[in-house]
Amino acid sequence: MAVVKECKIALAAFFAYFCLSLALFNRSTFTSLSSIFSSIALAFLAWCISNFSPHADVAKRAAFLGCAFGCSLVLSFSQVSYRCFGWYMTSLSFFHFSEYIIMAIYNPKTLSIDSFLLNHSLEYKMAAVASWIEFGIEYYFFPNLKSYVFISYVGALLLIGGEITRKVAMITAQSNFTHLVQFHKKEGHVLVTTGIYSLFRHPSYVGWFYWSIGTQLTLCNPVCLFGYAVASWRFFKERIEYEEITLLNFFQYEYIDYQKKVGTGLPFIKGYLVSDEEIEKMK
Repeated sequence: MAVVKECKIALAAFFAYFCLSLALFNRSTFTSLSSIFSSIALAFLAWCISNFSPHADVAKRAAFLGCAFGCSLVLSFSQVSYRCFGWYMTSLSFFHFSEYIIMAIYNPKTLSIDSFLLNHSLEYKMAAVASWIEFGIEYYFFPNLKSYVFISYVGALLLIGGEITRKVAMITAQSNFTHLVQFHKKEGHVLVTTGIYSLFRHPSYVGWFYWSIGTQLTLCNPVCLFGYAVASWRFFKERIEYEEITLLNFFQYEYIDYQKKVGTGLPFIKGYLVSDEEIEKMK
């Protein structure tokens, strides 16, 4: 029950600050007393939710993402030349919020404050900041680099496709999906091979990989595009090989059979393949 409550608080904080950010950007908000009082009341409600709820840490993170989502959405539909940055930030804020909500619904036993993935790693944060710096520098000194709208559209499609792929994978796996590699097989843990897992062995990584590339295409960041592609590929190559060792320990022949039928889904990444000698030792 406590997890369900956390989920409700996260949703309430997210939408409260989302609506507040939209109200603040609305020109008609401050044209009448009733609009001003409504905005003040909304701001007070949002503040109370994020500071006095039983799960304030969850509420504050959800509030931050809701505000970022709302502001980015306004920027996305504006007529400014840098609106592609709004597309990127909209996708980024939704990605982190939806990670928490999906885990809360489908695998609440592993839910924690880390499920937002906001503190994923120092490298992840540095990569994000680097993309913002590159966008700012190039927009100021080389504005023509940011005028290729078609590239931004392609990036936006990758953002949407990658996000959908990852969330479908999480929903399909349900309680079998976790954000961390598991070293011990838990009771009820089964090998999921149906749905999107019949197309890719690691669809959540496939979605995240192409989503990360899409972020830089959307921003028309040539330097970070190359850096993200290389760094993401190396990260997922190591992660998949590491994870498949544990999966082979958990499911043995069942997973070997699955490997023979379905690829990882990522280019030039085969995963951890067991040799014939190792198979013989397992018998």
